[in-house]
Amino acid sequence: EIVHAAARHGDKAQERGTLLQVGMVAAQIGLATSDVNPTMANMAIQGAGLGAQLIQTKYGREQELESDLYGMRYMQRAGYELAGAVSLQETFVRISEATGRNQNWLEGLFASHPPSTERVETNRRTLAELGGAGGELGSERYAQRTAEIRRMKPAYDKYDQALAAAGKKDWTTARRLGNEATQLLPKEARFTQLLGDLSMAEKKPRDALPFYERAIAQDANYFGPYLGGGIAQYQIGNKAKSEEWLKKSTELLPTAPAAYFLGNIARERGDSAGAMQLYQAAAGSQSEYGQMAAAEFQRMDLPQNPGTYVAAGAQRDASGKVLLVLQNRSALPIAGVDVTPLLVDAGGNIVSQGARQSVRTNLAAGQSGAVDIGLGVMTPEQAAALRFRIDGARLG
Repeated sequence: EIVHAAARHGDKAQERGTLLQVGMVAAQIGLATSDVNPTMANMAIQGAGLGAQLIQTKYGREQELESDLYGMRYMQRAGYELAGAVSLQETFVRISEATGRNQNWLEGLFASHPPSTERVETNRRTLAELGGAGGELGSERYAQRTAEIRRMKPAYDKYDQALAAAGKKDWTTARRLGNEATQLLPKEARFTQLLGDLSMAEKKPRDALPFYERAIAQDANYFGPYLGGGIAQYQIGNKAKSEEWLKKSTELLPTAPAAYFLGNIARERGDSAGAMQLYQAAAGSQSEYGQMAAAEFQRMDLPQNPGTYVAAGAQRDASGKVLLVLQNRSALPIAGVDVTPLLVDAGGNIVSQGARQSVRTNLAAGQSGAVDIGLGVMTPEQAAALRFRIDGARLG
């Protein structure tokens, strides 16, 4: 792992991917919803999971062999038993063959570090080249240093089980397991935050706030309770505190939910430009919040730039009558448009224009439809020279 970091194997993989995520447990289990920092607002806030992406980073064959080679050199200089690098890979191969990689933690481990007999044989050759066995395994020291981690494991097992129950919307079981985890490790802020997230999932923002406040007191440098608490404050109408906590969460980690709710707050106080900037930033996410932010951005932008969201063209029917064809390219229903017919020459220059018309329609998101606006019968050549300027659009 040290060699992967030193050789920037992981960095190179991440440069091709996206680093930001929602990360908040409440977002995973279906959080109930209904002056802008330009650096944050301009970032592409994505839904891809940073933690999962790092865990699942796949190293190439040459990168794995390089990490083994230099890793063993590091081991030797640090006084460790080099044979451990061989026995570890032998163990991985044996476990992989015996289990068929059907355990979750093995899936993640082997996705980033695939075991192979080639690595075993290569490490054996490196062991011989570096002078064979000799050094410290450090088993006792390792056991002493990891004793606290092993002591905490039952609490984190409860936490994982609570998340699984929440994923099934079994809130009673999830809360019981979350409380049991908290009893085992009372100072773990993630456990306290989970209890707040569960209250939010049950649409109880007032009940969630004490848990978020306690989680912030336990760990003031983690974005999660500020994000959850900021949303809870928004839902109970405390916009000032909501903005404070959401901005704090953004300082720690920009997320689509924070940008979305900060956009709502900016819009409600009349800061349309700031709201649109925040919505546009959140819309870069493929998450539910990203979609909601995209819809809000379009709701504000469509009246200003209707031609961006509505496409128009001419179509002749069987009798030669020309119809106006409209396509709704937005994520919102459109109830009407204002169009101006134009005639263009072969070079695309406007030679004449008709009267502006207000057209009633009922187009769902992504839907197309044809409307007779009284243009009458035209020849194919006349219809080909017809264009329409979208002057306005009204939402349904």
